[in-house]
Amino acid sequence: MPFSLIPDRLYSRYTDLTPRALQELDVRLLLCDLDYTLAPRSVEKPEEELRAWLNACQDSGIIVMILSNNRSSRRVNAFCGDLGISYVGHAGKPGTRGYRQAMEQAGQPPERTAMLGDKLLTDVLGAKRSGILALMVEPLGGPEGAWNHVLHALQSPFKWAAKRRCRNR
Repeated sequence: MPFSLIPDRLYSRYTDLTPRALQELDVRLLLCDLDYTLAPRSVEKPEEELRAWLNACQDSGIIVMILSNNRSSRRVNAFCGDLGISYVGHAGKPGTRGYRQAMEQAGQPPERTAMLGDKLLTDVLGAKRSGILALMVEPLGGPEGAWNHVLHALQSPFKWAAKRRCRNR
């Protein structure tokens, strides 16, 4: 299956992605990365802004699930349990197994599914490989550590291309 590393849409943060925009894209299942996408890694409990956004999505008929590569399920389990949403841990992004598992669990096909994440080489690549809409955000709290700074710098040309593509629509 041919694919591109350019995200389908680019947002400053998750709250810029509205339930109405998701409905216009015919998205029924929104898979979200947790760390740096919905909360900085240092934030242990969901904030009210996230709860309000999730409630708005759910009220609009959109299923929201977490798709995480976290090595330990403790953080994801606690975070999702507090929010009352499902997750697929040890997802193996950019592999397709976790994406397929989440879609099967939610009963949604790829054409009605989107992935929201902050990393090109895991979230976006995995979404493209899975045949779903790839939505990208800037990392919440900024990238931490030298390796994340390098990764996010390498993503710049792809983000630029995504912005340009969206402007031309």
